[in-house]
Amino acid sequence: MRRRDFITLIGGAAGWPLAARAQQPALPVIGFLDSGEANAHNVAAFRGGLADAGYIEGRNVAIEFRWANTQFAQLRSMADDLVRRQVTVIVAASAIASGLAAKAATSTIPIVIATGGDPVKFGLVASLNQPGGNVTGLTYMANELASKQLDFLHKLVPSATTIVYLAGRQQFASEEDTGNLLAAAQALERKVIVLECRSDSDLDAALASLEQRRAEALIVSLFPLAWTNRRRIIALAARHKIPAIYASDGFARAGGLMSYSAAHSAVLRQVAADYVGKILKGARPADLPVQRPTKFELIVNRLTAKALGIDIPPTLLALADEVIE
Repeated sequence: MRRRDFITLIGGAAGWPLAARAQQPALPVIGFLDSGEANAHNVAAFRGGLADAGYIEGRNVAIEFRWANTQFAQLRSMADDLVRRQVTVIVAASAIASGLAAKAATSTIPIVIATGGDPVKFGLVASLNQPGGNVTGLTYMANELASKQLDFLHKLVPSATTIVYLAGRQQFASEEDTGNLLAAAQALERKVIVLECRSDSDLDAALASLEQRRAEALIVSLFPLAWTNRRRIIALAARHKIPAIYASDGFARAGGLMSYSAAHSAVLRQVAADYVGKILKGARPADLPVQRPTKFELIVNRLTAKALGIDIPPTLLALADEVIE
């Protein structure tokens, strides 16, 4: 082989890896839209679910995170930004407002929800079994758990006869949910007062009336006004020494007495593995039925119980999935 031909061959070979890299397709991008605050535990769970499906961030998939920090008005602009970036799939997490914002932004990019609320009622899917369109995912139907939350409260403070249920009906609850709660209260010979909060002024009035209504216990459902005012609600319950149970573990971790809800980290792992992974491999959202979570957690904040002067019965502690000491 002549020297000139040898040099040409080596020079061409040196260019092969670069050319090959240039021809590699870009990584698929997941747009993660969350109405809440950044949570390392939940993000780790989501990445774990992706790994279960064979996807590792930075290796064969990329993730664009968007956190609204409960500023719900920002969700639509964040969703629009993800659409402009031409993400492969959007995960809409936490409040149902995330899913609504994502659906308003695109009718073609697959959307996977991981939210409370009824996706059929809010027009995200045609039905749970046959979602149709570009939206599917998992809903934990937070307010359907109110009857179970009442049961836990009864175990904690069996003497409480008047219980206030703080709800945001226009957001999540339904007549059926409230009816189930009232029926459960009647079976326990307890009185439940339902206070609906449609605005900040409604919430102000509801909180101000707790003492007037002689509330002996409190159930707080999961709706945006409650979440954005969670520290205020927790502080008020502490000030008036009202035992309370909440529909999100974020309340218990912020100082609330108890919470009973779907395990959000488990929800995100399931969403990543059962939905996002399949969609990245070519599945259509319309062919993936909406599921409900299988894992629910009772969290008891023992520090708050001590501050309220409440002794938690051993039977209730035994039922707890987590006790905050």
